[in-house]
Amino acid sequence: MGKDNSELLFSTEHISTDPSLKLYEQVVHYINVRMERGDWPADAKLPSVRSLAQELGVHRLTVFRAYQELKQQGRIYVKDKSGYYAHASHAAGLTTYTAYSERSSTKRLFQSESTYAADDPSVSVWRGMDGLTQVHAMNADFQFSKALIDPSLLPNRYWRELMMQVFEKHPKIAATYSAVQGDAELRDAMAQHFSTDKHFAVSTDEVLITSGAQQAIDLVSRSLIRTGDRVLIERPAYGPAMEIFRRQGARLTVTDIQPEGYDMDQIEWCLKTEKPRLFYINPTFHNPTGFTIPDEQRKRLPELAERYGCLIVEDDSTYDISFGQKPPSPIFSYDISGSVVYIRSYSKYVAPGLRIAAVTCRPQLMDSLLSVKALVDNGSPLLNQKLFLQYFQSPRMQQHIKKLCIALQIRKETMEASLRDSGWTWTSPAGGLNLWLQLPSTIKPNELLAKSIQESVSFVPGNVFDPIGAEGKTHIRLSYSYANELQIKEGLSTLLRISRTM
Repeated sequence: MGKDNSELLFSTEHISTDPSLKLYEQVVHYINVRMERGDWPADAKLPSVRSLAQELGVHRLTVFRAYQELKQQGRIYVKDKSGYYAHASHAAGLTTYTAYSERSSTKRLFQSESTYAADDPSVSVWRGMDGLTQVHAMNADFQFSKALIDPSLLPNRYWRELMMQVFEKHPKIAATYSAVQGDAELRDAMAQHFSTDKHFAVSTDEVLITSGAQQAIDLVSRSLIRTGDRVLIERPAYGPAMEIFRRQGARLTVTDIQPEGYDMDQIEWCLKTEKPRLFYINPTFHNPTGFTIPDEQRKRLPELAERYGCLIVEDDSTYDISFGQKPPSPIFSYDISGSVVYIRSYSKYVAPGLRIAAVTCRPQLMDSLLSVKALVDNGSPLLNQKLFLQYFQSPRMQQHIKKLCIALQIRKETMEASLRDSGWTWTSPAGGLNLWLQLPSTIKPNELLAKSIQESVSFVPGNVFDPIGAEGKTHIRLSYSYANELQIKEGLSTLLRISRTM
């Protein structure tokens, strides 16, 4: 009954597709994922060797060997003449910790993934972390799921003119590779911009150009994280970042983000006890909530990071999209020890097709990032960088951003006005692209989405952004950046009509 190791073994969503795994190792993988997802909770009896072999279509000795391996790992135990059972300390994917702040007696709760839950990249699949891609793939006339800018609001008519200018200035540009770190002219322009506009001094050598913010997160993960490292992350959080860290073998510890920011005592306790390798944060117009962390917390975070040996990865992808008062200075501006890596993206609101982002960090971290970047693509496309440089240095960019912010603020206010009598609750964001809404307990977001898609209305259920997969069950994210005012009114009218039937 044996099969070739390279064959896809089981027709089930919980298998490993890694052809390097031996047959019994695939069975080990299958059992581990089933325990992690709660199918076999603590002290639950596992299927007999015979029944699991029949279920999976493998020899009984293969299942027996898998059980022995799991027993040796301490993941299962045996009762004489009774069978195999899931071990209590490994059956759950997350552990809840109760802690007490050293500054007060206030109880702090935070949750961390077990070692296997994070090390196995397939675990995130059953948690729904791939849901964002699935929702984006749904066709809808009223598109509230994409946190992208309506193409009609982007400076499309200038690019042909800019392209001609670039080719006149650099006639062989398409036949030339970029340096791994990025075009020196662009890095110099960004360094000067950060120094004058964002109020922190960096040199050209402290800037790395990447193909978008997501690649920047991936480079940071590959260069700084090793299997088993802890990563502290917000709850809710940007879904692709969670997946990137898990695929690198990280174990996630979560801390809540609220309208007033973080619980700083909880964060310090996490840094002290969990000792995470890094803290990934999106502190300005947070995706998906729209919250912005106050200035006093931004000042304290680098101090805590230095004290406890943790790196902060600051993802600042929509810093310029503000509706009124300028947001607080980036956390990076308060860093004096080299504990913060700053990711700044321009893709969403200037030219998504160019995929331009910058990573700013101190020299001690830059070398490791460059080593990984060289292996990934040996440098982002030079033509894209020169095109963006032309726009970045022109007054048109700042004019565009001002007009874009006005347009997006109008769309946000249109969405909020349409939801005013819904009974749904939210905190109005001061910038960004999204509303994070809590629904009445009678409405289940996934069921609402299923019905809404039938009438061509899309949004993102909150559990997609939840590292734990529970808190987001009462929330949804509505993006106001992709649909125009008329579409917002019509689409939300349809969405609310559907919700009232539930």
